[in-house]
Amino acid sequence: MSRGLLDAQNRRAPDGLNRRTFLKLGVSVGAAVGGGLLLGFSLPAASQGETPQGKSVIGGDGNEAPQSGVFEPNAFVQIDAAGKVTLVIPKVEMGQGIYTSIPMLIAEELEVPLDSVVIDHAPPNEKLFMDPLLGGQLTGGSTSIRYAWEPMRKAGATARVMLISAAAQQWQVDPASCHAEKGEVVHAASSRRIGYGQLVDAATKLPAPQNVPLKDPKDFKLIGTAAKRLDSPEKVDGTAMFGLDVRVPGMVYAAIVNSPVFGGTLASVDDTNAKKIPGVRQVIRLDNGVAVIGDHTWAAKRGAAALDIKWNEGRGADFSTAKVVQQLADASKRDGAVARKDGDVKKGFNDAKTRVDAVYQQPFLAHATMEPVNCTVSVRADGCDIWVGTQVPTRAVDTAVKITGLTADKITVHNHLLGGGFGRRLETDFIAQALKVGKQVGTPVKITWTREEDVQHDMYRPYYYDVISAGLDANGRPVAWQHRIVGSSVMARFAPPAFKNGLDPDAVEVAADLPYDLPNQFIDYVRQEPMDVPTAFWRGVGPTRGTFVVESFMDELAAQAKVDPVKYRHDLLGKTPRAQNVLDVAAREAGWGNTPPKGQGRGVSVMHAFGSFFGMVVDVTVNGDGEVAVNRVVCAVDCGMVVNPNTIEAQIQGGIIFGITAALYSEITIKDGRVEQSNFTDYRMLRINQTPPIEVHIVKSGEAPGGIGEPGTAALAPALTNAIFAATGKRLRQLPVGRQLQSA
Repeated sequence: MSRGLLDAQNRRAPDGLNRRTFLKLGVSVGAAVGGGLLLGFSLPAASQGETPQGKSVIGGDGNEAPQSGVFEPNAFVQIDAAGKVTLVIPKVEMGQGIYTSIPMLIAEELEVPLDSVVIDHAPPNEKLFMDPLLGGQLTGGSTSIRYAWEPMRKAGATARVMLISAAAQQWQVDPASCHAEKGEVVHAASSRRIGYGQLVDAATKLPAPQNVPLKDPKDFKLIGTAAKRLDSPEKVDGTAMFGLDVRVPGMVYAAIVNSPVFGGTLASVDDTNAKKIPGVRQVIRLDNGVAVIGDHTWAAKRGAAALDIKWNEGRGADFSTAKVVQQLADASKRDGAVARKDGDVKKGFNDAKTRVDAVYQQPFLAHATMEPVNCTVSVRADGCDIWVGTQVPTRAVDTAVKITGLTADKITVHNHLLGGGFGRRLETDFIAQALKVGKQVGTPVKITWTREEDVQHDMYRPYYYDVISAGLDANGRPVAWQHRIVGSSVMARFAPPAFKNGLDPDAVEVAADLPYDLPNQFIDYVRQEPMDVPTAFWRGVGPTRGTFVVESFMDELAAQAKVDPVKYRHDLLGKTPRAQNVLDVAAREAGWGNTPPKGQGRGVSVMHAFGSFFGMVVDVTVNGDGEVAVNRVVCAVDCGMVVNPNTIEAQIQGGIIFGITAALYSEITIKDGRVEQSNFTDYRMLRINQTPPIEVHIVKSGEAPGGIGEPGTAALAPALTNAIFAATGKRLRQLPVGRQLQSA
């Protein structure tokens, strides 16, 4: 079973949719499945595992049998007779700190110390754990705190009120004369106090109250404080369980060789030499790959290398990046689905004194998570178990139903910590493959893709081709704005109901909802699929590609108008004061206005996405060989009310590093139907010594929380390329930066 976070009290480590649509969906779906419904279900308690030392850990995945003597007022809180508080977290921990921030919300209202709780994975259950912002039990889109902000606090408050009522009944006093603190109910007038564990039986018999009042923010004790990560000790001492750590009795190991050509299928395989290798048990043929089963990973990998495989390469055999770009360029001449139409754009261009036109391109990108794709399965006639780290546990169940033919109640998903998600583990292709292999193996089998398989058979961030134009008046102010986005639709595949009338709401995110005051706008989207190349969400989703184009082009307009880039933006943000404020804070903290030395440059970007506002300033140095060094990044963020400033800072820093890597180096290119990159040797990562100082300035706000996991990535690229322009005078409209500068 899954092992997770330690009971921190007993153990220490040894010294898609656009924002507007999301909000509408949240209101309608939330009314149906949020609030009362979330609090009206009881979740079976998850038994806690034991380490060899007998120390309590997060053992469950929510699939264990119900326990007696446990107070479960809702799906998220469990308290046993010993007073142990288990919090069932509806989101998945993949490094973003959500296994600390969501518990903070519950613990604040429940009045228990954060370091006394045990954390448990939520099992697949859309009725209990649906995120109305995403329409399912998913972790992604920087929605975790936005979704959890009220329901998780209500969960904690409901439990607290019931425990206080139970104590008041026992003492025969007015509940209003009692209060909770540090896992106890206190009656101050008589100096009596009683622990939550002693109230379990009585509280279980009480009805759950509706519409419990929540704390006023001024009374918060935990929310807003710099809390340490609850999952750090296990990750430091190596006891944390990721998918790669799974060991099941009788388990064998599989190495996969997937078709090297997109859309290719298996023609034949000679496994004679593979079967001669000690430890190789079996060779399994799939439609588009071959699996070698071994007693251990080394035997399986050696067996896979010894296979003689012939492929039906099909129509993808001569596919290339050049053809992708040509198809996108051709598609850009078609009219698209209208995402926004304000004013009279044609008249605006006619009245303009100056017109600026540009084409921007962004490449395919791999996710390259540090934990490669892996999945362990046991497929039997009477049931199926899946051990995996996934962002979509219910989709994992649906995939198993489809592959095995079993009913959902026969499928058990044991979810684990994720060694990076970035959107890759929103997909279930690797789970489906493991199940297909598992059906042909009589024992549990673990499939682990090599890094090469991972890079060359990812589901990629789409290649985007943007055609954008603006008309400027005599003062250089935009009076017409036209933007056509051309690319693959991830939403059409991933969430078909959201793809309506040819419009992908994720692809036009940011582009169709600018913070700037622009009188005449026309934004449309043209769907153009890259044949058999699979595309998927990537960290930052639509705002990543949208912000790069919009903020790079905004810099072009400022240069055309001969106005300072910060002032130019500031003057257009009068109707969006939160965006204007983060721009001003970032510029001030970065020392904007001080002229950098020769060969250095400073660039800026502004973004409103995921419910948060970002201002970012990047300083770079460009040497004579076109090599870019990022010297400093300053970010100002208004993400509404802050739950854990430590997590916010860490997520922004991580997102910025992810964004620098992609902007400088990352691209997936295709030749002869094959991905040319294979590992970190040619799909390069930013190294520690290249990572700049990153300053994060959190702007105090009383607004509801916004998202934070992805905005840092989304806002980075244009600030970087704008800084390069300031240093070199070269305007980069295509990523990655390194190849463009060195080929210029």
